[in-house]
Amino acid sequence: MHATSRRYLMCRPTYFAVEYAINPWMDPTAPVDAALAVRQWEALRRVYVDLGHTVDDIEPLPGLPDMVFAANGATVIDGKVLAVQFRDPQRADEAPAYRDWFERAGFETYEAKHVNEGEGDMLLAGDLLLAGTGFRTTPAAHDRAQEIFGRPVITLQLVDPRYYHLDTALCVLDERTVAYLPEAFSPGSQAALRRLFPDAVLASPADAEVLGLNAVSDGRHVVLPVQATGLAAALRDRGYDTMGVDLSELRKAGGGPKCCTLEVRK
Repeated sequence: MHATSRRYLMCRPTYFAVEYAINPWMDPTAPVDAALAVRQWEALRRVYVDLGHTVDDIEPLPGLPDMVFAANGATVIDGKVLAVQFRDPQRADEAPAYRDWFERAGFETYEAKHVNEGEGDMLLAGDLLLAGTGFRTTPAAHDRAQEIFGRPVITLQLVDPRYYHLDTALCVLDERTVAYLPEAFSPGSQAALRRLFPDAVLASPADAEVLGLNAVSDGRHVVLPVQATGLAAALRDRGYDTMGVDLSELRKAGGGPKCCTLEVRK
């Protein structure tokens, strides 16, 4: 296993709350400990820094409780940024905030012309861009991503509303290996994944239900929810080093480590 240094963009959950329900995980009547959410996020950020990765921060904005989920803010490959367009109006104002950050940082930025929720539904695996659809990002956005990035796009149909983004049902471990929950995908997409990744790690429903697949890998170290014990053991059996983090408060909005982490590829 070979780790490579990464650059990530994150957003402190200063204004985190569960004020609406736009996925099955969200219950506005359940209590949320906002201070604990910040501490858990800070611990995740420290893990990345301790691993030698670069972490940039975007300023959180009041009134945008889900802005902490930076993975939904863009897709960034080869220094090109495909901006996002959210399905739900509650998150719409996050899109210009993230686009402006990349423009100020000097990135070549392309507008979103279709519903497209960033790395939530677009994950780079080697030269392939795995692209989820079914609940958020549209197939038309997949076509646009292929034109912008010049990478072959593999459209994967999500079928379980609990796994509304691709990054809740699949994790890229390295250029040739992924972990995923088969039941989260349509039969045709399952067949495509078996063909593309015959050595994939298959997650159990129990590990997926604690958002175990919403994990971040640098090729060797896999940062995943500490509750996903079965998946962590399976990854260690394959030679990966696992690092468990507790994001229990952010999971109340349907988020885990990957949701909080946007990879910036120059």
